[in-house]
Amino acid sequence: MSEDVKIEQSSGNVFKDVGFSDAEAEQALLKADLAFEIYNIIEGRKLTQAKAGKILGVDPSDISRLKNGDFNRFSVERLFTLLNRFNRNIEIRITPAEDKVGHQRVVAV
Repeated sequence: MSEDVKIEQSSGNVFKDVGFSDAEAEQALLKADLAFEIYNIIEGRKLTQAKAGKILGVDPSDISRLKNGDFNRFSVERLFTLLNRFNRNIEIRITPAEDKVGHQRVVAV
């Protein structure tokens, strides 16, 4: 039993690959990257949702939403604020794009 499997090269942005517009995909990926950093801090510190919520000044249900990939209630600015509350600096660096359109990305150190 042989099936032809179609393999398609990723654009590098899963949200674009599943049909989001370019602008929506960029915003969604940026939020996902920021939320992933918050998630890593929570896991690294072995915080419960309640403890993380207390540190960040948010409801524990918001922590659950972040962990489950539900970023609709989070603006980029709000995610920046949460990272600041975890004692993280955020630097924005602007560089020339290689493509016709620039991209946003998170580089955590």
